Order: sequence, then C-alpha cells, then structure tokens
Amino acid sequence: MSSSFNNWFHRAGPDGNAAAEQPAAPIAAPAPSRPVAFAAPAAQASSLYHSLDFLRGVVNNRLSQYFGRAATFVQPEFTFPDDKSAFAKFVTTRKLKIEEFIALLLGLAPHVHPDLFSDLILDYLPQGGDLAVFGGVRGANRGLYPTGETALFVLAGVEIDRRLMAQQLFAEEHFFAKERILTLEADSDVNPEMAGRLLLSREYCNLLLTGMEWQPRFGSNFPAQTLSTHMVWDDLVLPEATRRDLEQIRHWLTYGEQLRQDPLLGSKLKPGYRALFYGPPGTGKTLTASLLGKEFGKEVYRIDLSLIVSKYIGETEKNLEAVFETAESKNWILFFDEADGLFGKRGSGGTANERYANQETGYLLQRLEDYPKLIILATNFKNNLDSAFMRRFQSVIQFPVPDVAERQLLWQKTLPSSIAYPDLNVEELASRFELSGAAILNCVHMTCLYALASAKQAPPCLSRAFLIEEIRREYQKDGKTF
Repeated sequence: MSSSFNNWFHRAGPDGNAAAEQPAAPIAAPAPSRPVAFAAPAAQASSLYHSLDFLRGVVNNRLSQYFGRAATFVQPEFTFPDDKSAFAKFVTTRKLKIEEFIALLLGLAPHVHPDLFSDLILDYLPQGGDLAVFGGVRGANRGLYPTGETALFVLAGVEIDRRLMAQQLFAEEHFFAKERILTLEADSDVNPEMAGRLLLSREYCNLLLTGMEWQPRFGSNFPAQTLSTHMVWDDLVLPEATRRDLEQIRHWLTYGEQLRQDPLLGSKLKPGYRALFYGPPGTGKTLTASLLGKEFGKEVYRIDLSLIVSKYIGETEKNLEAVFETAESKNWILFFDEADGLFGKRGSGGTANERYANQETGYLLQRLEDYPKLIILATNFKNNLDSAFMRRFQSVIQFPVPDVAERQLLWQKTLPSSIAYPDLNVEELASRFELSGAAILNCVHMTCLYALASAKQAPPCLSRAFLIEEIRREYQKDGKTF
C-alpha cells in the first residue's frame, strides 16, 4: 500500500499549510522504529482492530492540531498486519493508498464502533456540542456517522487545496464509486455534496466484517428472489430451433467480455445482453434461466412484479432502481417473469395516466440499455410487449407447446424409477394429451403421492385412472376438457 498525492496527506502546520516535512509513510512500510502515537493494541488483535486504532490516532491528531494542542498534524506510524482475514485481503489485493484506506475505515467505523468519533470529540468539547468543521450526522443511537466533510477534515484539515484533492476519492471515476463500495448519500439540492453521509455498501460491509458475501433479503425494499434448480440441461426438452437460439446467449456469456476488449468492435458494442423468452406457461422459460445461471456460476434473480408495480407516481421506478442498483455491482442474471405487466404497450398519451405510463416505459427502456449483464424478460404473449422494447433484444426466443415426440420424451424423463407403472403407455399419453412439461410433471407428482399413500404393504404402483384424473384437472385449469 503506497501513499498517493505525495504532498497532501502529511504533516502540516497549524495554519493548514504544508510544513517542511516528509510525506507520511505508506501503510506497507517496514515496522516503525518508534512506537505509534496512540495506545497499541494487543499483538494478537485482528487487522481490523489495529486499523481502527490507527484511525482513532489519525482523527485524534487532526483534532489536536485543529484545537491548537499540537503545532502540527502528525500521521501515526503504522504497519498493516495481514492476518489473512477478508478485511486484510481487500486492503492488500486492492493495494489501497493511504487516503483510500482511511476513507474506507471512516465508512466502516460506525458499523463496529458507533461512539468512536463522539468519544474523541468529547475530549475536546467536554461541555458537549457539535463540531461543524468535523461534519457528521447523528444516528438514532446518538453515534456520529461520518460524512464527506468528515473525510475531508480527517484527510486534509482546513487547507482548501488538499480538501479539493481529497474529494477525488468520491468522484465517479474512482473505483469506490464505480463499484459502489463507498459513496456519499445524496443529501439535498440545497446542501453541499460533501454533507452527505459516507456510506459503505451493505455488500462490502458484510464482506469486510464477516468474510461472507451479502445476500439481499427479499421484501418491499428488494423485490427479487433467487432462482435455482437441481435439474440439468438434459432434463429440459425443447425444439431444436429453440436450442439453437439459446446458444447465442451461451456464446455471449462465454465470449462477450472478450469481444468487448476488441480495439475496434468493443467501443461500438452496448454493455449487457437482453433476451426475450415467449410462449405458453410451463414450456421451460424459467427453468432455462435457472440452468443458464447454474452453468455459468451466476445467481439468477426473479423480479416480483407484485412488489415492483405501484399506482403511485415514481414508486415503480424507485422499486426497480433498488434492484438494478444492487445488481449492477454483482454478476447476476435478472429475470422478469410475466414481463408484459411491466413492459406492456404504451397508450396514445392523451390522459395523465397514459403520460405517466409512457414516462415509466422510457425509464425502463433506458434501464434495459444500461444494465451491463444478462437480463431476460419472459412473457406468455409476445405481442403484448411494446415494440420499443422488442428492438432492444439481441435474442427473441420462442418456447412452444411441445409436440407429440417432445411430450413422449417428457413423459419418459418424468416418470419415476422407484415406482412401477405397468399399465401406462407413454406413446398413448403423449399423442392423446397436449400438455406442457410443467403440467406433465405436476400430474406425475400428484399420481406418485397417491401411489405411495395407497401402497400400504404392497409395492407402490402408479394408477392409470388417477393419472387420467390429474390430467383432467390440468385441462380444467386452462378451461379445456377432453
């Protein structure tokens, strides 16, 4: 870890101007020849413990300079102890510069030690009160949450040039912002940008503190759930044309990033891949999305439209933004089932409701274009989608009702190996009953349960009569008879 901006984060005079001293030692420097300027923690303490104690020393020394107790600001000497924890791995593999390291600690501190900053300030303001130059926002637990102003003060004191340089840590091009690791909360149009709270993302907070990847909790704040399957590609019965179309998606997942690195073609390609799956229910759209995720080691999140769509203006976009914002920093596949409920055709724009719906559609179009990963929309009726969306898809793939040969294969793959079915003829079942793969699975499932419940002492055996009754129920769901 090395210092950057060699001349701005270092010992400075009481007026904030640079003193004639050397830049601060980098974190990865050899062990200091004299003790640090604050109480050293136990040798067996974690790297996070050592680091937060270092932060305490940095903040205390900056406050000491500001209140005139010390003539100059002195950065405490520090050697980063690599204990192989998730926190240490992040710091070392990212090769954080000293100011990046301190900014990260400022964002992490409230999650570990909510009173760290309050206790330090209280030593300088024993009668209480806020220190405006320090920034910070009081939390519900009365702890002080650092803001951008806090980071500027800790890193640069009150010297304007160095404060301006420190703001680069929160610029859009810095990897903190690009990867949504450490950002500033949007405060308001009235207050300065640096007045916003310093926010360490939930993902990285969880990773740095526990070593485990954060998983969003399904609910109104995150209306998406993971899809998974124990099935394999061989369990999925599809027409050859559909399989060929799916190969395009698999090719993109395998080689898309490589192609984007091409000096000529890469700059012309839009990020991400957009696919539409259309066809009747139960024909394999959701299973296909799950299998793509399983094959390529990516989590698949199905968007719950019941929690997304709102009658209140702006709420639908807000709900969707929560998903997109989280997903963009992940390697997720987003799956919108029954997508015509959200991406349906626009009206003529005559009424207020139609104008708002059109505005919402415009937002969705832009979000589809910007999402840098794979996004799949599924619908039973392709013609229900707005034509503006259709033009954005790289793949439009049909999932038709299986034909006789495909239904026969589905029956063969679905009937159990542990329960006998001597009076069932799969050829007759396939030719007589027009069912989707999901409907066949449901019929077999219910019939097997009945066979096990009826077996008693005898070996279980599938009942043809009961299976036919289950098929009748499946037909009735669609308002059909046989």
